[in-house]
Amino acid sequence: MKPNASVTWAGDLRHGKGSVTTGSGTLSLSQYLERGDGERKGANPYELFAAAHAACFSMTLADELADAGFSPDRINTTATVIIEQLPVGWTITAIQLDVLAEVPRAEQGDFIRATVKAKTNCTISRLLKINIAMSAKLDDSENRGTESPERSTHSLKVSETKKQNIGRSL
Repeated sequence: MKPNASVTWAGDLRHGKGSVTTGSGTLSLSQYLERGDGERKGANPYELFAAAHAACFSMTLADELADAGFSPDRINTTATVIIEQLPVGWTITAIQLDVLAEVPRAEQGDFIRATVKAKTNCTISRLLKINIAMSAKLDDSENRGTESPERSTHSLKVSETKKQNIGRSL
């Protein structure tokens, strides 16, 4: 498997813009910018990276749940990229994954095991040498469809720090 994407950038960093096209054609000359400034429209590379990580993690979690005998109704994952100014320049130093899933028949322990395995086995997570923190919540499938305040959710917070030396004084 060799997925690909191509990019064309025009202009300087602050005022320029780019277009990205994926090999699948899902993104075709989609506009992206250095970072959002509220005035110009377009994604930035950090949002695209966050989207890729959230998608990869969600698919990996679905696979881990299937391996455990469960079929999720829904997995919502938000990946937040943390970028810091380091001596070597702006650097992605961490990612926060926030997961909310509806998984019929799954107990809290089943869900926790699957989310930890997914965090470890996600292809993009394995690529990164940064802190990947995670918060995961399992909706109580018995109460699905109700809006009562008593609706039960089970949650997990995990943070894993991997050794890194990317311009920081250790």
